[in-house]
Amino acid sequence: MDILSKIKQADLVGRGGACFSVAKKWEAVKNVISDKKYIICNASEGEPGIVKDGFIIEKYPERLIDGIKIAIDFLSLDSSKIKAYLYINNKYYKKYYKKLSQSIGNLPIEIFVKQSGAGYIGGEESSLLNAIEHKRIEPRLRPPFPTTSGLWGCPTLINNVETFYNVSLVNSGEYRNSRFYTIGGDCFNNGVYYLSDNFTIQEILEKTNNIPDFPFFVQVGGNASGEILNSSQLKESVGGAGSITIFSLEKYQNKKFIENLLEFFVNESCGKCTPCREGSFRLNEIIKSEKVDWQLFFDLIENLSETSFCGLGSALAAPIKSFIKNVYPQINEKY
Repeated sequence: MDILSKIKQADLVGRGGACFSVAKKWEAVKNVISDKKYIICNASEGEPGIVKDGFIIEKYPERLIDGIKIAIDFLSLDSSKIKAYLYINNKYYKKYYKKLSQSIGNLPIEIFVKQSGAGYIGGEESSLLNAIEHKRIEPRLRPPFPTTSGLWGCPTLINNVETFYNVSLVNSGEYRNSRFYTIGGDCFNNGVYYLSDNFTIQEILEKTNNIPDFPFFVQVGGNASGEILNSSQLKESVGGAGSITIFSLEKYQNKKFIENLLEFFVNESCGKCTPCREGSFRLNEIIKSEKVDWQLFFDLIENLSETSFCGLGSALAAPIKSFIKNVYPQINEKY
């Protein structure tokens, strides 16, 4: 059985956050006729609260590189017509360069260090294309998508570290529909765990001995864009980039928690589009005012969701709206 058939049979999805079908993406790049194709492993990992890719690079560098090599072989071009990049943040580069270099050997894989100050948006798949091309780091208009017109206009396969790790497992028959979860915050046993993809938040916290003995809420999928749930809503799956962050109800004030979320989006906005640049700034102003204009606040949030150029601005709504719906009343009631 060839690797594409194995990936389809495993129903493998990407682990960068979007959970897109790996088989569809690989097939799309394969089917484009081109003299040059590229592969990019995204190891930028810029979302707060997520360290699983770093864990994989530290513990299983050979598996990661094997997954990239499998992609190189799958695209079946000669070595002069294909090249792979490992796009990695500076922290991971400093810690794991030696391990990665040893695993890469003579393969056509270049380690490309994410620019200092590129931030969260520097890990967005079209922004990283600009980074490698030494252009301004900001999202591109899509379509065209990277699968047909990516790096230097050529078909480009982009997956993250865990996805290539899983491809290696699928190829060797060792994949068991599990994934890495980053657990942190106000918990007993923070760290990275490899557990079933079908587990609920409740099951994951139980398996890792992380059920708090105090009132709490969680943010799942990532500490920037992840959904926020109260302790009675733990029967859902994690999704996103696979993180669970626990927060003690006693430690947080409603407005301050929202301010912290908004500060991230204000600081990380690339400034390309007005809705994200100005909208996040105005939302931050409103929440810090003595009397919050909630009608205006929610109008702006909806505007960002519908009109932002890329996923950063549109992602802002999920954590704030879910926090206000699921947690805000509990903090008001108890504290």
